[in-house]
Amino acid sequence: MTKRSLTGVLLAVLLVMGATRTAFAGFPRIPNQKCGPDAVVAGTVCLDMYEASVWRVPNPTTTNLVLVKKIQLGAATRADLVAGGATQLGTTRDDYAPCADNGRNCVNDIYAVSLPSETPSAYITWFQAQEACANAGKRLPTSAEWQVGANGTPDPGPDDGINDCNSASGSVSRTGARSRCVSARGASDMAGNLSEWVADWAPRSTICVSWGSISNDFLCLAGAAETGSGPGALLRGGAFNDGPQAGPLAVDGGTEPFRATDVYGFRCAR
Repeated sequence: MTKRSLTGVLLAVLLVMGATRTAFAGFPRIPNQKCGPDAVVAGTVCLDMYEASVWRVPNPTTTNLVLVKKIQLGAATRADLVAGGATQLGTTRDDYAPCADNGRNCVNDIYAVSLPSETPSAYITWFQAQEACANAGKRLPTSAEWQVGANGTPDPGPDDGINDCNSASGSVSRTGARSRCVSARGASDMAGNLSEWVADWAPRSTICVSWGSISNDFLCLAGAAETGSGPGALLRGGAFNDGPQAGPLAVDGGTEPFRATDVYGFRCAR
């Protein structure tokens, strides 16, 4: 084969390889099945192992840039956060301002962190939760992604107040404290404790039923509201006051995304 012919063959091979890469670029990719120490593998995403605690980090783009990078890598500890002067928000009240209910003024301000033995942050709107995840290099999981992470979580019956899922205590538990409330993939507190915002919105529901013979978890996705000021952002899992109706199939589409109470929290995914 002549030098000119060999060059032509090599060029053809390179063109085919480039076309193949382009053709497959749009296909779903299975990520490296190694997640950070703060997360579990849930299908094609890394889902936070714990409900989020939200921290305000001072000087995030200057003196605390290294701390922010650790948060984004899922490697920050409570000691790291305290050493950086970060303060936890949403444990007893809505204290996220100047980060507003609609998500304004939240960039480089509040950060979602997945840590064990923390009081998970509540009193947070969907918009604020979305921003806290984004600042941490993550996002809210979709309802389907959340479901993959929740599968295998024991469906609450009576709450023993110690090890079972926190569905009837009347107050939030520290993350991971309920040792029997762990999913098949290793995520804690996906039934009870805090109802968790997920990415999906739907027409705001006005009717709650159950799953019938499948489960007694509540199912609030019917009866679209004809009045009101917004759609329903989905909340999953139920909270510490929902009793047996909390669980890995519990879904509530009856809450506008700018609402915040002591039972609304979240976790992130990447």
